[in-house]
This record gives sequence, C-alpha cells and structure tokens, in this order.
Amino acid sequence: MKVGVMWFGEDLRCADQDMLWQAAQEVDHLVCLYCDEPHNSRPSRYATQGMSMNRRRFLEQGLQSLAQQLEALGQTLFISAMDAVTSLNLLLNEVPISHLYRNHHGGWYEQQTLKRIANQFPDVRIHIGHDLSLFRPSQLPFEITELPVSFSKFRRLVENIDVLSPLPALEELPPKALFTIQKIRPWQTLAVNENSAFTGGEQAAMDQLSDYFSTNLPSLYKETRNKLDGWENSTKFSPWLAQGSLSARQIKASLDVYERDHGASESTYWIYFELLWREYFHWYATRYGKQLFLPGGLSGKQTQGSYYAERFRKWSQGNTPYPLVNACMKQLNQTGFMSNRGRQIVASCLIYELGIDWRYGAAYFEEQLIDYNVGSNWGNWQYIAGVGADPRGGRHFNLQKQTEQYDPNHRFINKWQGGQFDSQLDSVDAADWPIYPHP
Repeated sequence: MKVGVMWFGEDLRCADQDMLWQAAQEVDHLVCLYCDEPHNSRPSRYATQGMSMNRRRFLEQGLQSLAQQLEALGQTLFISAMDAVTSLNLLLNEVPISHLYRNHHGGWYEQQTLKRIANQFPDVRIHIGHDLSLFRPSQLPFEITELPVSFSKFRRLVENIDVLSPLPALEELPPKALFTIQKIRPWQTLAVNENSAFTGGEQAAMDQLSDYFSTNLPSLYKETRNKLDGWENSTKFSPWLAQGSLSARQIKASLDVYERDHGASESTYWIYFELLWREYFHWYATRYGKQLFLPGGLSGKQTQGSYYAERFRKWSQGNTPYPLVNACMKQLNQTGFMSNRGRQIVASCLIYELGIDWRYGAAYFEEQLIDYNVGSNWGNWQYIAGVGADPRGGRHFNLQKQTEQYDPNHRFINKWQGGQFDSQLDSVDAADWPIYPHP
C-alpha cells in the first residue's frame, strides 16, 4: 500500500495542481498537510513581529477555503503548529509514507528545509512540482544557474514561450491516511473575519479572476496601473497569486481568452509583462538563495544604509516629513496592501531620504503585505536599493515630483491622513543626545 503526503505551502488550491493529480494516480492513501511555521509568529532580527493581523487573516481564509475544497474531494486538511522538518519527521515515523509531493519554492529557507527532509528520508520518493510559476525549468531556454542578470534580458528570452494550459480540478482524491499526532490536527472551521476588500481562498480568487476579465479593465490596465488607490485601477490578483489560491497559468489562460474576444493591446500585454516580472523574481530567488538577504545583495558592495530606530518606527507608522509616504504606509498598515507605485515610493524614501538599510523595509513588507512573496518582495527591494537586478544601480525617486504626478490634488494623502505627522524627524542624535526643536 502506497501512502503519500501532499505538503501544501504557497499553493492553497485544488485546481491547476499537478501534485494532487500525481498523488491521485500514484498512492492509495493521502495526507494533506500544511505547516504553520512558528517563525511566522516570532519577532525577526529587523524589529518586525511576524505576520500582521491582515496577513494572518488572509492566510486563515485561504486555509479554510482549501479545507472545504479538500473535504468536497473526500479529503481532510491537516494543520501542524510545528516547523516542517519536525512535522514531517513525526509524520514519517508514524505513517509508512512512500511519496511526498511539494511544489518548488524559491525561498532559501524552504529549499534548505526540503533538502534536510530528503537527506533524512532517502527512501521516500519526493516529487517536486512547478505550479507556483508560469514555466517549468525544462521550458526555459537556459539553466537556472545562467539566469539573465536583468529582467529585460529574461523577458526577451521567455515572453514567446507557450504557457501550459491550467489543469482541471480533480473529482476525487485518495482517502486520508489514519494517524494520531497531537500537534498535527484536522483544520477546524473558524469564524473568519471577512471585513476586508480581500478575502483569501480559491473561491474568492476565481471570483476576482472572472469579475476582472468580464469588464473592459484589461484594455485600460497600462493607463491606470500606477494609480495609488482604487480597486479597478489594477488587477488585484497579487494576494491570491502569493497565497497560491490562484495560479499564474490561470491568469494567462483568462488573458488569452480576453484577447481573443476583445483584441490584444499594449494594456493586455502589460498584464502578461507583470506576470513575467513575478516569474523572473521566482527564479531569481531560486538562483541566488541567501544572497537575497545580504546587505550588498548580488552586487556585494557596501551599502550606505544603517538603522535608526526612531526613523524606522516613524516610517513604519506613516509619520515622516513626506505626506505621500505617510499615506502609503497608513494604507498598508490598515489594509495589508499597497499599489506598486506606492511601494517604490516608500522604499526609495526609506533608503535614500532616511538612510536606513533596505533590509528593514523588506522585512516590514514581509510582516504586513497580504501578497508577500519572497522573491518579488526582496528582489524588488534590492532593485530599488541598487544591489540587485537593476542595471541603473538603484532608483531614487523625487518625492515632490511623485506627489505632483500621482496625487496632485492630495486626494490620496487626505484620505489616508498623510499630512498629519511630527514636524521633527529625529528627537535624538547619533550619540543619543536629545535634539530640541527650533523655536
């Protein structure tokens, strides 16, 4: 009798899920497992506190949706409060597991975890899928170790590759394997708060995909994508993509149908262009591993940023001398989301105006963003800081010009109360002596 484990991560869905299809064909019993890693709830070295309430809520909604989808297929979602290595050690010693199914994750921590499990259990067949990306490695015209050093080069090489069609949803799965481990328990239905623009899970993801492509918004995307606010000004797919309740292939398939019915345009191409950016950072994280988190990034050069606790706190709270930055940060703290333009603006401010090590900003985004993705988040911060994939060596934005261009009437600033801040940025100097305000 063959027993498999489907180890879920950032792929909380049943549709377009090759690993589930393989499991259905290969094993007699299946354990569906999600490990709620303890580090997600612990303070980090960058003065952040683990997942924010917004990010936690979105995750729990996604898990609840996945549990319901699996239940309809005769399965049960098990949740472990332990890290993946400990969880799988206990499970593999309790149950005669023969197969382990896992989608490739670009993160250094996730890759090292998988290597440890492979070394500890050499008799278990580990199947690695690629349902977190548009392309499988075999489709790419280069080895991952030869990943182009800039997005432009990457895009030119891959944009005409055919994207595989999404897999249909399964109709049934093998029955669950029976076991008793105290800290690995079936998902318990929660009264999940849905008072938010974003609701996690596969059904909400499918609703957004259908709703967006049933309008003419894809034909206007390039004109509106840089706006700081407004539900209809961008696709809003990124939270569900990051959670894996929606796949990049599903978006591309819907985009293809839209272009067939309404015509292709620069705007519809730009939606694919953004998917390719996400794809680049997926393989970027895979290729560069822990370099994603080093102060000098890929460049290895010394960066000028330091850590000013008071400045970082004020930036995080939206209490700087820059109203547009404040508005963006308050939006992030309240909703767990920020426009792409806003992210670039606040990152530039932290690095160049406030002189803070870019990694503190990346870590704060990791804490807050409901669409957090390790490659996209840390790769984009490296890009702005000039230590990553940007051939221009960094992006320093003029905050006054950004305000004039994207919020000339201060509607966004006023909505999020960006104009309310302490007039004095620093209350102490480098030696921790008080700085008194000018009379």
